[in-house]
Parts: sequence; structure tokens; C-alpha cells
Amino acid sequence: MSADHRLEAQAQSLGFPLSSPIKIGGNYTPALRDGELIYVSGQIPRVGDSIAVVGSAGAEVTFQQACLAAQLSTLRALVLVKQVCSSLEAVVCIPRMSVFIRSAPSFTQHSEVADAASNLLVAVLGASSAHARTSVGVAQLPKGAAVELDFIFKVSAQAGGA
Repeated sequence: MSADHRLEAQAQSLGFPLSSPIKIGGNYTPALRDGELIYVSGQIPRVGDSIAVVGSAGAEVTFQQACLAAQLSTLRALVLVKQVCSSLEAVVCIPRMSVFIRSAPSFTQHSEVADAASNLLVAVLGASSAHARTSVGVAQLPKGAAVELDFIFKVSAQAGGA
């Protein structure tokens, strides 16, 4: 099964409609290609017009909800990469993933929330999911979202959209 088909399966299992356009919240480019690198701007768990998970992990947001937020944000990033280069089969690796978790002072499971995003990358991209990452807790995120992720993807030079 191709990475594109695995993306469809993961999106369906999480209730994320791939047919909906990715909405952005400002005057910026959500994914920018520079040669073999695609820089994906911060993605929050927006599904359609709504932010799916709002609040602070360890307070209003459970650990499981924070993990879902990380997965939805990762799906959005993968959709953007596919739009830029036509297929996720073009992904070589992910040099950088940053995970920001809006969290209560007592919340300490930042790396476990980031694992939800990492596991989704592995499920969709397989061997091409190798990535470096950072996860940090923050006081606030755009639109009150529980999680925000940004990425740098490396794609093959021959991938469409160069």
C-alpha cells in the first residue's frame, strides 16, 4: 500500500475529511518548498472551520485528547506536503518536527504526546518517517489549540512541484 493510501486510511480512522481544503489562519504560506525541503508552517488540530481540541493538556484536555490533537495536526501537515509534491512517496525523511503542547504547569507527558505524531508518521510514511523532534510545553497557542506542530520534510529532487 502506498503512503498516499495509508494517509487516506489514517485520516478516515481519525475522522479527518481529506476532501476539505486545508484552512489557514493568517497571511502566510502553509507549506513552502525550497529545493528538496518543504517547510510546513505550524499546524493546529483544525478540522474544517473548527479547532477540534482546545485547552491545556493536564487541565481541560486529557492526555488522549492531546494525542488526538497531535495526530490531526500531523495529518494536516501530510496533506500539505502531498499538495506540494503530488505524492507522499516523494518524502525522503523529516529533518525536523517541533511539537508545542499547551499545557498546565503539572503536565509532564510532552514527549508522549509527540509520540502520537511520530507514530502517525511511521504508519503513513514507513521508513521515510525518520525524524528529529522537539516537544515543549507552552502557555498559549493560536485559537486556544491544545497542540501545534511544524515540520521540515525532505523530498526527492524529482518530486513534482519543484
